[in-house]
Amino acid sequence: MAAGRLDHNGEESMRDKEIDQILGYLEGHRGAMVDLLKRLALAESPSDDRAAAATVLAMLALELEECGMTVRRYRGRVSGGLLFARPRERTRNVPFQMLVGHCDTVWPLGTVREMPVRVEGDTLFGPGVFDMKGGLVQMVSALRCLRELGFRPPARSVVVINSDEEIGSPDSTPLIRRLARQSVRAFILEPAFGRSGKLKTARKASGCYTITIKGRAAHAGVNPEEGASAILEMSYQVQRLFALNDAARGITVNVGTIDGGLRSNVIAPEVRASVDVRVRTRADAALVETAIRGLRPVNPSTTIQIEGGVDQAPMEPLPRNQALWRVAQSLGRRLGLDLDQAEVGGSSDGNTTSQYTATLDGLGAVGDGAHAAHEQARIPQMVERCALLVLLLMAPILDGERDAAPPAGTGAASKRERR
Repeated sequence: MAAGRLDHNGEESMRDKEIDQILGYLEGHRGAMVDLLKRLALAESPSDDRAAAATVLAMLALELEECGMTVRRYRGRVSGGLLFARPRERTRNVPFQMLVGHCDTVWPLGTVREMPVRVEGDTLFGPGVFDMKGGLVQMVSALRCLRELGFRPPARSVVVINSDEEIGSPDSTPLIRRLARQSVRAFILEPAFGRSGKLKTARKASGCYTITIKGRAAHAGVNPEEGASAILEMSYQVQRLFALNDAARGITVNVGTIDGGLRSNVIAPEVRASVDVRVRTRADAALVETAIRGLRPVNPSTTIQIEGGVDQAPMEPLPRNQALWRVAQSLGRRLGLDLDQAEVGGSSDGNTTSQYTATLDGLGAVGDGAHAAHEQARIPQMVERCALLVLLLMAPILDGERDAAPPAGTGAASKRERR
């Protein structure tokens, strides 16, 4: 079955009976989707446990193979590694589109005893069901739907599933970056935003700084004038840092922890602070970077050392991203969905793909409680969002999406880049 066409407004001409076919197929597999999500949630996979991640990656590899894909496993340096999957049937001179998701969670092993995996009405509860194993189930189900219904998308779908996203994707970013440079578009299966299920079209850049101030110790009661308090100096710098906040521009600078000093009767010789930074644009990232690097001591007897930086670019609402959003909005209407878009403060692997190709994020589960004890995914919306993903994969490539040469086998992922 060939993909539909888009007119100048991006309207999908796929016949309603084909949409009914997709919805019918997915509704018939709703139980299988719930069962898979239960199994993935029960297989706990915190980012720092390689063995646990390996178990979940193996489960997902089997699912992808059943979707007609060849799967390759990459080992991680600090994580359990990642999967790269491509269609088993090779087609020359056909571009490809990316599907990206992560299987790691913030929950330590044993969390299922406190947060049991369970279904209550139309809601599935459990650690990781929302962020973001629900999205992985929708990804696999969409690929299986395409295969079993005989659809022929205009671009081959390649998949990256990592196990290090919650710790900044240190192992998987090189592969994601390499593939994104060649891809016509990227779909990120992170959870939707809010209970209304908004898609994510912009994400802030994130950064972390460690600021160390060194002073000079002295006895607080005998000769305090001979000391130089690092804590007092830090108090001045904290005020300067908080002054960088600009709500209207979406700049947030937060001093999250401060650690230092020796005893109450000692003038503090050293203190450290951790600083979190979020910005909407590259320009603001440079502005904040300059301001933080430009901090100078009030007391000349102290010194300031600054480490870190804004290490992930923002996902900005670029024209190509907005064009992809409009396609999703149009396709959503055909499914009876009134979709909306959102900017969020947290970052994802969509921040990386957005630097190189049209990117749409938040296509995963609709629910609530990311990183919270009430984490949950809505079951009916799993079917709806899976159908939306199928239609997006079938949507013709827009003029705003640049052409890309397909990778030769797994060659595009065979040489690991370093940050």
